[in-house]
Amino acid sequence: QVRLVESGGGLVQAGGSLRLTCVVSGTIESISTVPLGWHRQTPGKQREFVALASAVDGNSYSGAGKGRFTSTRVNAKSTVYLDMTNLEPEHTDVYYCVTTARGVSSWGQGTQVTVSS
Repeated sequence: QVRLVESGGGLVQAGGSLRLTCVVSGTIESISTVPLGWHRQTPGKQREFVALASAVDGNSYSGAGKGRFTSTRVNAKSTVYLDMTNLEPEHTDVYYCVTTARGVSSWGQGTQVTVSS
């Protein structure tokens, strides 16, 4: 069983920054071999891709995240960060961390990010 725990969400004014943290634990042979991603979700809508810290191919970001978001993984700490800068109200959402190991995706419980105008 794989467990992911997010933290770092909160209320921030437009133009501000936040750092989200996701700590991964449980049955993963090697954290360095699995992708670590971030998604966001508005209640009643599907989850949307935000960022991916790949195990081999570097990072990728959604259009809304490019130039604003940076995902960094620290394998020694089984942790992935999402640094969000220049936030706007449209970034308000619940942000989830996800990984896929042995074909099974595991999600965290999410952390709320609220950006006020």
